[in-house]
Amino acid sequence: MPDARTSTLEQDIAEARRVLGTRNLVFVGLMGAGKSAIGRLVAQMMEIPFVDSDNEIERVSRMSIAELFAAYGETEFRALEERVITRLLKTGPRVLSTGGGAFMNEATRARLLKSGLSVWLKADLDVLWMRVSKRDTRPLLRTENPRQTLSDLLDKRYPVYALADVTVQSRDEIKETIAAETIAAIAKFKDGRNEAASR
Repeated sequence: MPDARTSTLEQDIAEARRVLGTRNLVFVGLMGAGKSAIGRLVAQMMEIPFVDSDNEIERVSRMSIAELFAAYGETEFRALEERVITRLLKTGPRVLSTGGGAFMNEATRARLLKSGLSVWLKADLDVLWMRVSKRDTRPLLRTENPRQTLSDLLDKRYPVYALADVTVQSRDEIKETIAAETIAAIAKFKDGRNEAASR
């Protein structure tokens, strides 16, 4: 007898793929929310490609994100990020994980909301800090009080992230659970854009 949870997940995956159509599924949220880890797993479960916009930026520029910030500053980095994401949005469906600041850029956000289906992985400060404090690779956290900087980013960015199509709570839970919850949320999402995108 098949496991009911497996059956439900399979139904959710099928419906999520239908809802997505030919669009990209775009993960947004703060650093440490799990956009790459959950995004990669959701892509595997939905059997569509995965791409990380930060990795793509590093590939085309042949520099790390930290090096780009240091050499050109955040404004120039955001302009490059917008160009890369615009190009990535032209083909789909696939899962696209974006950097924490991408959705804050008005032009990038407008493109994502128009031609993608956006998922905000929302996590509280303690969860984010537990994850990001393990590595010193975040340019925006190279401050005297990185936890306070992260808290300030949370206060500033969460009202904007809330504009995303779908919100999923990221927490101290196994990736498979969050990925399954993400797929279930996409399956329940109702809008008319996928019909137009599928034509």
